[in-house]
Amino acid sequence: MTTLSERISQSAFDGSRLRVVLLLDLYDGAQNQFLEVYEHLRKQVSSVPGHISDELCQSIENPSQWLITSEWESAPRFLAWVNSEEHVASVQPLHGCVRDTRSLRFSVLRETGKGPDPGLSSHTVPLGAFPSASASASAGAADRARGRLQVAPRRGDGIVRHALTFTVKPGSEPVVAELLAGYTSPQAQVDETTRLRRTSLFMHGNRVVRAVEVEGDLLAALRHVARQPEVRALEEAINPYLEQDRDLSDPGSARMFFTRAALPAVHHVAAGGREPADVGRHALFYPAKDGCGMALARLLAGQDEAAVDDPTCPVEASTVFQRDDIVVRLLDLRGPLEARPALALGVEGSHKAAVLARLLDSAKDGVPTTDQEISRFLARSEMRLITDRRTPVQA
Repeated sequence: MTTLSERISQSAFDGSRLRVVLLLDLYDGAQNQFLEVYEHLRKQVSSVPGHISDELCQSIENPSQWLITSEWESAPRFLAWVNSEEHVASVQPLHGCVRDTRSLRFSVLRETGKGPDPGLSSHTVPLGAFPSASASASAGAADRARGRLQVAPRRGDGIVRHALTFTVKPGSEPVVAELLAGYTSPQAQVDETTRLRRTSLFMHGNRVVRAVEVEGDLLAALRHVARQPEVRALEEAINPYLEQDRDLSDPGSARMFFTRAALPAVHHVAAGGREPADVGRHALFYPAKDGCGMALARLLAGQDEAAVDDPTCPVEASTVFQRDDIVVRLLDLRGPLEARPALALGVEGSHKAAVLARLLDSAKDGVPTTDQEISRFLARSEMRLITDRRTPVQA
């Protein structure tokens, strides 16, 4: 059995509090504009479910550098907000005053500090006053959220995983697939500490998913790729076929497209050790019912945790990507996908197929129960591999 020390994992589903750190570099003279935008954002985010607190800090060494930290009850609460159209619209004014940003997200593992007096709430109430029922409930919820810490450290492999997804005009799929399969790979080495490790491209109907693995700094790698002439030529070539218009010569248009196309990795688990030679990469597309994307991603993550822990299981690694109601599961599997269809689909075990069917928008034919039904369901969910490119691991 794979032990916790051997297993490689990352997850947004461990229930711990989340600390978000946003580093900002302001344009010269933009401080007052930035503070006005921040005040609006601060008031807006304070009412978002799961938000606990935030702080605005200014560098004592370089006044153009600022820092926003925020605390959230859990990663899913934050991701639901940051991936929403409301958030995309609310941060637009920032682009006029911020030269560069960098966002970092951490689950809280340990904390040191003076806790509140055991007899008092951490929320101050004026002497002689009684808090309202709603204030007490809010204080209790915040206190409970503050108590949740990550149970144990996770082992990483130094790889950051991310994906982009977009749709193309119906009927253009063959042309787009040919373009995506035939482009010249960009230079893998970004800088001394960052390099591209793997790019996997899949299609399901008219939806494209591009999954990347980066050793080092993801943001630096994405910027590096965007500057490469072969990638720019590919992006220009597929522009006429996109359902969402974009102008790559306009920074605002390009930023909006790639913001909406982002498909974050919410869970990854791998057995660890050297990858066997007979492992193949597969992708499955799960369109969730409205509002069920996070629950569906959590279900699949739990299934894959159990699968990787079983030495007889062919699953070597799994990454679940999710944004809104789009869920994509990337599987590195020994042997053919259809050898164990329930496992491959993520429904092996009692009642799992019924739970999946309740969360899927595409489960209009009812709950798949027999092996034949599950196999058909799996075939409908499997994405078509367009290209899978790996950079040789350096010694």
